[in-house]
Amino acid sequence: MIKLHPGLASALDTTEGLQAALQNAIELEHATIPTYLYAMFSIKTGSNTSIENLISSVVIEEMLHMSLACNILNAIGGSPVIDEPGFIPDYPGPLPGSVEEGLIVPLAPFSLDLVKNVFMEIEEPEDPQIYPVLTPAAALGAAAEPITIGQFYGMIKEQLKLAGPGIWVGDKSRQVTYQYMPELTEVYDFDTAAAAIDLIVEQGEGTTTDPMEPGSDTEPAHYYRYAEIYNGKTLITNPSPPPGYIYGGAPIPFDPTGVYPTVENPKAANYPAGSKARYACDTFNYTYTSLLKSLHSVFNGYPGQMNNAIGLMESLKEQVVDLMAIDLGNGTTAGPSFEYQPVNP
Repeated sequence: MIKLHPGLASALDTTEGLQAALQNAIELEHATIPTYLYAMFSIKTGSNTSIENLISSVVIEEMLHMSLACNILNAIGGSPVIDEPGFIPDYPGPLPGSVEEGLIVPLAPFSLDLVKNVFMEIEEPEDPQIYPVLTPAAALGAAAEPITIGQFYGMIKEQLKLAGPGIWVGDKSRQVTYQYMPELTEVYDFDTAAAAIDLIVEQGEGTTTDPMEPGSDTEPAHYYRYAEIYNGKTLITNPSPPPGYIYGGAPIPFDPTGVYPTVENPKAANYPAGSKARYACDTFNYTYTSLLKSLHSVFNGYPGQMNNAIGLMESLKEQVVDLMAIDLGNGTTAGPSFEYQPVNP
């Protein structure tokens, strides 16, 4: 479970403190995306498709959560900061705002251990629901820790309510919506902000009594989607509760041979200058940085740049397929380093 620094909530009773907390939330939502993408990209084309689809669905919702946090920050007069080197965390390392001795998040190829020890730890709610498995897989999770991402959002929500209607001073033209992402809604008052926060938390953690996303009987929250991967079966209603659910539905098979032996935690500088891997990594990082620049524009008054951002996302997918197929000659293949690269190599 992610433990956050208590200082993140120390100034939520001021507008500036709320703005700082929401900026941290934006950075936190973004920081999970590269580690999820790295594992997903390491899956070979046509292999482990159920696992790839589940990770992809989580990534899309993390992008939604980041966008909603930007809308909330804009609604209270802040300005999201996305285009700067410090926005990208250093992998391996802690997620933004988490305690140093807490979870260390890597860039690593897909494995069931990565899902259990990193992905489920990131998404673990305060009180995870433990459901039985119809296979001999290990039991899920450990005892809940006192501070979660969901609690952090809860504190932001409470302070937004206490701040009153005078805090909603943001320019409504800076609110971003997208036709292919209907849940990306405008934020202009407490009710719309509360709905956005509830969606972020419930998509990530579920509720204290239900592992499913709000409004869905079949789509588990992120923590439970990753638990499906780890346990090798989908989460379904238990025909003989309690408990109300069981990992006993359609199988989610994992074929280890369908994963590239991708290098862990690469840095562009570690690839020899002039090599194919270095060129491909630099190119990926330039496109990734261009994406951050585009998103910065989107959420700072130029929402029409969203289509450009989507195009850059598609370019990243194409580039990473070639990058992860490059043999480094030592039993591993290359991988993207997700570093800030503002100059076209």
